[in-house]
Amino acid sequence: MTYDPVSGKIITFGGFDGMGYLNDTWTFDGVTWTQVATNTPPPARAAAQMAYDSVTQKVVLFGGFDGANYLGDTWLWDGTTSQWRHARTAHHPRRVTGPMLFPDPNGRVDLFGGFDGHFYQLTMWQWTGSDWTQVFPATVPYARSSAAVATNPTIDQVVLFGGLADVNPNNTWTYNGTTWSLRSPANQPLLVYAASAAFDPNINAVILFGGGSGGVDQNTTWQWFVAAGNWGQVATTQSPPPREGAGMAYSPGLGRVIVFGGQNSETPLNDTWQFMP
Repeated sequence: MTYDPVSGKIITFGGFDGMGYLNDTWTFDGVTWTQVATNTPPPARAAAQMAYDSVTQKVVLFGGFDGANYLGDTWLWDGTTSQWRHARTAHHPRRVTGPMLFPDPNGRVDLFGGFDGHFYQLTMWQWTGSDWTQVFPATVPYARSSAAVATNPTIDQVVLFGGLADVNPNNTWTYNGTTWSLRSPANQPLLVYAASAAFDPNINAVILFGGGSGGVDQNTTWQWFVAAGNWGQVATTQSPPPREGAGMAYSPGLGRVIVFGGQNSETPLNDTWQFMP
């Protein structure tokens, strides 16, 4: 799930409903979810990721799992035509589930990590508009998949936390478009995988919600304090039920961060929540 500035709507694709893998596309205008009839949708999958490329003004979708295969295809969403297009690239990252896609401070879409069925990845790639090219920062986070990641555009900082890995992923990393830095916050969330993250301009902070931890789904909310380089838990009067794998994006029209779906103890969810800071 991500926000598409071209159409002015949040877009979500696919997932798993407890019975099978989906390839439906929906948009959210801040009030109503609407299913979009697309001519050539991507094949069904879950655990793919999407991010908006502001240079090409397209949403980029990559990877996922369809119940039998790890996927490495790239699809582009055009918010003007409300259609998908398969980008047949000369190069692409490994076929993975749970990669981290995020807007790079330079406006491109970056990809980090994922799980290929055997190994967690630590390679990083960038979308050029027509192909993937591997990039080589001097330092990268430890290999992982299903980490929470979001970009703070006011300071051009990407924040990444947690995930699944062979080597301890209980750490926070930031990226400035050139270099990854391992942070040492005094406080941080419980180690979670498949948590959700988004930037909320109302509080000028990346917020993190939910995720699984040792098989137990969570529903706490945290925010990343840039100046202090620290996480702080947000005291909410109410919150969505615990979940992992939820979609999360900021809706400028509504002026709120939106959370949709996910699963709680392997039970799929289809509720929609807004964060009121």
